[in-house]
Amino acid sequence: MSGILDLLNGETGKAIISGVSNQTNQPEDKTQSVLTMALPVLMTAMKRNAATPEGAQGLMSALNSNKHDGGILNNLSGLFGGGVDANVLNDGSKILGHVLGGKQSTVEQTLSAKSGMDLGSVSQILKVAAPILMGMLAKQTKEKNVDSAGGLEGMLGSLLGGNSAKQEQSFLEAILDADNDGSVIDDVAGMVLGGNKNKGGLGGMLGGLFGGK
Repeated sequence: MSGILDLLNGETGKAIISGVSNQTNQPEDKTQSVLTMALPVLMTAMKRNAATPEGAQGLMSALNSNKHDGGILNNLSGLFGGGVDANVLNDGSKILGHVLGGKQSTVEQTLSAKSGMDLGSVSQILKVAAPILMGMLAKQTKEKNVDSAGGLEGMLGSLLGGNSAKQEQSFLEAILDADNDGSVIDDVAGMVLGGNKNKGGLGGMLGGLFGGK
């Protein structure tokens, strides 16, 4: 199964980057950097939540709802045209609160520090990215006929596994475990934003996100 970031290659990824960039009035390269880090971190957090019966049931219910049926991906021009609707941003805020919980501030500060983008814009990007990610997952759930907690956790693991080796996955989890630990944040950002020159690593793989080099 393709990794979560692989699903964003091509025209869909370009449309998302462009739309989010316009929404936040931020350069596309910085927007791409934030999304490149944010999507795997959100996926890792979702996988953790899905490891419990309650968390898996909650995520399955959300993915099966009409709100997160994947339709958001079919109308990106409508989503971003004239600015993202307040209802979408509110939904994104709720998703982030549920998925990240008390770690949301740490994640936002990490992305802000290492992308060079202000905290408010990073927060805005995450609010837009969360519903889009849920739409992507809902689409995958339907395509793969996932209808159980075990199947859901397996799907999330496969989507992440398509991108990250075990060592690199531990860095994603480190963001969620970090307690504003600067050294951990530096390590994570170094891996994700290309500090690791090994093109087989997470930095190299994510560097090619959305058709980039």
